[in-house]
Amino acid sequence: MSLSSVHRTRIKICGLTREADVDAAVEAGADAIGLVLYDKSPRYVDAVRAGVLARRLPPFVTPVVLLVNASPSLVQAALDAVPHALLQFHGDETPAQCEVVGRPYVRAARMAPGFDLLDFTLSFASAQAMLVDAHVEGYGGGGQVFDWSLLPRQLSRPMILSGGLHPGNVADGVRAVRPWAVDVSSGVEVGKGLKDAGLMRQFCQAVREADRSCAEAA
Repeated sequence: MSLSSVHRTRIKICGLTREADVDAAVEAGADAIGLVLYDKSPRYVDAVRAGVLARRLPPFVTPVVLLVNASPSLVQAALDAVPHALLQFHGDETPAQCEVVGRPYVRAARMAPGFDLLDFTLSFASAQAMLVDAHVEGYGGGGQVFDWSLLPRQLSRPMILSGGLHPGNVADGVRAVRPWAVDVSSGVEVGKGLKDAGLMRQFCQAVREADRSCAEAA
C-alpha cells in the first residue's frame, strides 16, 4: 500500500488568544485553529477578538469557534465576526439547537464509563464530526487523557481525538485510535491560552510520524 493512500490525520490547535500563536500554529502545520467563545474559560476571546485572529489565517486553514450553551445572539455574533467558521458545540446542546443555526458543526462528547458514544453520535447525525474528550467537572477535558479503550472501532461520523494530548503521547493516540483528526490545547502551552511555537511544531511532527508508521505497517 502506498503512503499516499493512507489517511492523513488532521490537526486542530485550540484555545488560541494571540496573533503570534496563530501564525506559529499555521507554520507548524495545523489544519484548523480553535477560538473559545466561552467566558468561563481561561482561553476565552470575545467575538470581535476571534474575528481579528481568524483573519490572519491563510486559505485552507479552518477557524473553529467553540461554544458552550451559547445564546442565539452570541452564536450570531460569532458568525458575523468569523463568517467562515466551523462551529464546535461543547455544552449540553441538543441536536435541534445545533442544527437550527444551519451551519456545519462538530459535536463534543464527554467520555466516561457507561457513556454510549454510538447512540450519542446517531442522535447528532447532522454533525460533521464527533470530538471525543475527557469527562471532567465543567466543560472541556481539563487537559486529562481518558481511557481510549472506551472508544468503539467505528463511528457513523468522523472522530476527533482530544483530551490531554501533547507531543509525547499523540503518536500513541493516532496509532491506537486512528482518528480522523486530533485536537490539542493545554498540551502545547506554557500558560493557559499561551501557546509555545516549539511544542506546536513537535506535536504536528509527532502526528505526521505516527501517520507514516501506520502507513508502513499497512
